Amino acid sequence: MLTQNQTGILYMVLSTVAFSLMDILVKLMSPYYPTGELVFCRGFFGLIPIFFIIPRHKYKNFFETKKLKLHLIRAAAGAFAMISIYFGIRYLPLAEAVSITFAAPVFVTILSIFFLQEKVRFIRWSAIALGLAGVLVVLKPGTELFSIYSIFPIFFCLGFSVVAISIKKLSATEPDYLIMIFFTFALIVYGFLSILNQDWIIPTMKDFVFLALIGILGSIGNMMLTMSIRRSNVSAVTPIKYLSLVFAIISGMLLFNELPSTSTYIGAGMIILSSLIIFRREQDKKITTTITRQI
Repeated sequence: MLTQNQTGILYMVLSTVAFSLMDILVKLMSPYYPTGELVFCRGFFGLIPIFFIIPRHKYKNFFETKKLKLHLIRAAAGAFAMISIYFGIRYLPLAEAVSITFAAPVFVTILSIFFLQEKVRFIRWSAIALGLAGVLVVLKPGTELFSIYSIFPIFFCLGFSVVAISIKKLSATEPDYLIMIFFTFALIVYGFLSILNQDWIIPTMKDFVFLALIGILGSIGNMMLTMSIRRSNVSAVTPIKYLSLVFAIISGMLLFNELPSTSTYIGAGMIILSSLIIFRREQDKKITTTITRQI
């Protein structure tokens, strides 16, 4: 019989695998399908797992909420973050894009000072500085290796910061399925509207399966992440999220012929260390911990 922590670790592993497979599929499909179409598939097929967790007695009124404005803010910020990371995955080496997303807790900590009135002391400020320095090392600004597309994972971190703060406020009273479904519908709306300036491509049967899996895996990753956090000590499961960088490096080399630069390894290490310090301090201060991927 598994303990609560062991169960949480298992769920976190499953979440990390699901998100990593989704990223790989997005990278595989990006050369052949517009980003808007990929985002639409993430939303449309992502509804499938969500409907399995809606209580039966809520089927007729599952949209009811007294916090509609906050749901819409979370959904819009989540859609912005999702679109940004899809563009980042499309144009950047997979390991580089994933590395930068690990800096999300750094941006969340900065925004929490203004929106949640959290007090940030020397240790967390030091972690913020370390994380931002790590981002610069990965980005390599001022060198010929710098890519303008590196701005997209930064946009992801900014959008995710709003998402994380919104979820902290919503999770006290709102069920998980409702938080997820507003976000998922926002992806569907954006993807559908993208038809106005992007020509969608009718997928082959094989590609249709891959596109459907992008949505299904994304929602499963979210669900497994939530279940992990609810069932275990966050400090025990958080480091497992960084396995996604291992998956990104291996899949990048094997599937996309991408070899991460030394600066990517160094910067990623700095970002991960920064995030772990922030997680640890949040645990010590009994602050709701921000996980690096919730979309």
